[in-house]
Amino acid sequence: MQYNISGIQQIGLGNASVYNTWEWYRKHFSMDMPVFDEAAEAGLMLPYTDGKPQARHAVLALNYNGGGGMEIWQYTSRTPVGPKNPLQFGDLGIAVAKFKARDVEEHYQYAKSAGLDILSDVSFVNGVKHYFLRDPYNNLVEVAEGLDWYKPSGSNCGGVLGVTMGVSDMNLSVEFYKSLLGYDVVLSDSSGTFDDLKQIDGGESRQYRRVLLTHNKTRTGPFSKMLGKTMIELVQCLDRKPNHIFEGRLWGDLGYIHLCFDVQNMQDLKESSTMIGHPFTVDSAESFDMGEAAGRFAYIEDPDGTLIEFVEAHKIPIIKKLGWYLDLRKRDQTQSLPNYFFAAMALGRKKSSVA
Repeated sequence: MQYNISGIQQIGLGNASVYNTWEWYRKHFSMDMPVFDEAAEAGLMLPYTDGKPQARHAVLALNYNGGGGMEIWQYTSRTPVGPKNPLQFGDLGIAVAKFKARDVEEHYQYAKSAGLDILSDVSFVNGVKHYFLRDPYNNLVEVAEGLDWYKPSGSNCGGVLGVTMGVSDMNLSVEFYKSLLGYDVVLSDSSGTFDDLKQIDGGESRQYRRVLLTHNKTRTGPFSKMLGKTMIELVQCLDRKPNHIFEGRLWGDLGYIHLCFDVQNMQDLKESSTMIGHPFTVDSAESFDMGEAAGRFAYIEDPDGTLIEFVEAHKIPIIKKLGWYLDLRKRDQTQSLPNYFFAAMALGRKKSSVA
């Protein structure tokens, strides 16, 4: 079996208060379906944690309407550090988390009424209706029109639709995300100044090349129906040399720390990524117990050193109070999990959402 990418499982967000951060994303983006909530030691990430195991507390949460999740991640053994330099759009790394909405204008009006830090008007850029805001922890968030939905009706919000990443060599990065991760459709490729970025750039008219990618293939796998279709936007600065967002800092420090994909057949993926010059830098090798879930995980670096995580889920909780878990290794890995599975998971939703 060749490796399979089921979709964006989650985006990692380093923060200084895991429950306060989760509360904000539950309230405004309906990220209220926990997969795990666990305090433990990150003992396998030594290449990115100064060679030392680090204690952390993490929550992985989904939105029942579909889309990728958020792994809200907090150091408990050290104080997380902010960026070395003030962040500028186009700096190398993950700059923006894209969340999907059924009606972008409706979410914009909600954000205004809730007093959120809105950074742009609703507009069409590269064919996508969207707007930007900033969370209370200085992270850029984009609300964009969803490409598809797990639940055909429900609240206006969905989960993670994708990310925006700063890159140094656009053509090299496009080839990487196409060849390894299947982002083979270029939705748009444009260069110049962009009105939707002016407030983010402090009113300046910076020059960028922006390429928006998606995938032609319908994703398959246990979580494919829930995770849905995704997009990745790559941004290259044309008039300045960008900084690296995590320069001089550790994985898990403040900001977007990784982009994680749900996969099947990790071993074949390991061989394929090595062949194209991006070997695993971290590999749990066997099933790694995360308390309430278990699986194999690994990391690679994209051409600019941005961390890409892969997770092959082996065991996941359905109804934890009843001790009901699902062993994914005992079922067909090409098939999406049935709707009743996600409905059972949703019984554990921690509701505070209003969006």
